[in-house]
Amino acid sequence: MFPTSPPESPPGAVPSDVPAAQVVRVALVDDDPFVLTALRAYLSSSPRIEVASTFNRAADALAFLRTVPVHVLLTDVRMPGMDGLELLTRVRSRHPGTAVVMLTSFDDDEAMLTALSQAANGFLLKDSAPEEIVRAVLAAARLVAHHLRPVRTSRRTDLTQAEQSVLALLCEGYSNAEIAAQLFVAESTVKTHVSHLMRKYGTTSRLKLVVAVHREREAA
Repeated sequence: MFPTSPPESPPGAVPSDVPAAQVVRVALVDDDPFVLTALRAYLSSSPRIEVASTFNRAADALAFLRTVPVHVLLTDVRMPGMDGLELLTRVRSRHPGTAVVMLTSFDDDEAMLTALSQAANGFLLKDSAPEEIVRAVLAAARLVAHHLRPVRTSRRTDLTQAEQSVLALLCEGYSNAEIAAQLFVAESTVKTHVSHLMRKYGTTSRLKLVVAVHREREAA
């Protein structure tokens, strides 16, 4: 088993706000030691981020949070034993002041759409650039500190009202059938809107479309 690193910060309550000058405390969870090492290095390069600890098991991270609150938990989706989705559910219930950002790859659409439906504060692709990982962690901390959910709709002006409605539900993790039921339209109509949205965003899958929308939101 890859050993977890010892806590590097004392226990304490999670602040109700995260001003620009305050250090953001982060915990990392991934069963791949190389991923953990890389993430720690990326995040430690920012003077605004402190990596409190790393874990290769979700259960160990959950136990850690009982005594050492963190602002952001960055976790892999697919892990043996308790996976990232179950960890997300438990953290949402027990530690609502902690933002949860999921790690995934482009071939894991179903898991990431599930994470979005469970109110994950964000997600990152495993091949994201270091600066993008730092930016996403800081953004997630701000969102929770201000008690805000990420904006799920697009600011673009070239989308129709119907496309905006479909996109909002898609970013909340709804399937085509569920979107059709919510909007009282045929599933084939939803598929057409999704195809148009992917073309307008220059993407080739539903997950890549959601990623593009989140990046658009972060840049706004």
